[in-house]
Amino acid sequence: MAEKPLSSPPSPSAAPESPLARAERFVWLTARVLEQRRFAYHFLRGGADPVEAALTAYLDEDGGYGHALEPDLRGPVSQPLHTAHALRVLDSIGRCGGLRVERICRYLTAVSTHEGALPAIHPSQRAYPSAPFVPVVDDPPGELLSTGPVVGTLHRNQVWHAWLFRATEFCWTAVESLEKSHPYEVQAAVAFLDSAPDRPRAEAAADRLGRLVREQRLAVLDPDRPEEFPVADGYAPGEHHYPHDYARVPDSLARGWFTDEELSRSLDFLAAEQAEDGGWPLRWRAWAPGSALEWRPIVTIEALRTLRAFGRPLDG
Repeated sequence: MAEKPLSSPPSPSAAPESPLARAERFVWLTARVLEQRRFAYHFLRGGADPVEAALTAYLDEDGGYGHALEPDLRGPVSQPLHTAHALRVLDSIGRCGGLRVERICRYLTAVSTHEGALPAIHPSQRAYPSAPFVPVVDDPPGELLSTGPVVGTLHRNQVWHAWLFRATEFCWTAVESLEKSHPYEVQAAVAFLDSAPDRPRAEAAADRLGRLVREQRLAVLDPDRPEEFPVADGYAPGEHHYPHDYARVPDSLARGWFTDEELSRSLDFLAAEQAEDGGWPLRWRAWAPGSALEWRPIVTIEALRTLRAFGRPLDG
């Protein structure tokens, strides 16, 4: 009689995990509570209340948000970039309104420049660590980079506040006078234009901006040849931007800047960027271990949302 084998033969290899399943494992392993709850809301039918509860931990008494909500700015103090991040989260769960947004608008009024615009970094950040590429100055100017996304989010949610009138005019002037720009500023302009109330004016401004993006080669149109597209001054090596970085949803005005083939290649590249650990990488300079660790789940959630918005499969 033949001897029994000491162990049973190996079972057939399991089917590869879906991009969503791999990303979920990455989020549970690495993410802050806020990003865990955001992931659950967007992809696991979780509720909005847990997301809002986690976001409240970053809220300061002045109505702004701090505590490294935007991971490149450390410390407890409120900052426009943190507050813009909070508004994006509230917008994504359908909670961008009511008293919470009224308090946010009071904070925005308090930290704005005389023209009603938001500085990128308020000088209160000086006492705490921050990324070297976000310098702190004593009298910072208002910037489209920080103002555009906030104004766009508030308009999209039909928020009306006295601060918004001056801030909107600042954004129009800034967008329509752009001659030379860089990808993050263009993204801020798109965030404003996609929800600006004057739609014909927004469409005209977006058309002009799209020509500028192509002329200045601010979007990598062929992911196989990124070296043919320059990296903006001050950016990290390889810190390129692609069509999907501007057109995050199909109805964005930036969608018209790119052909179907260009956008499809861009989305293929985005899908292929998912790393072995299930998360998406950072393309900008990582300056502190904690900051990089906190950013990757945020970037992962946004990558998944963009792919899903364009109908790319996540479950198979």
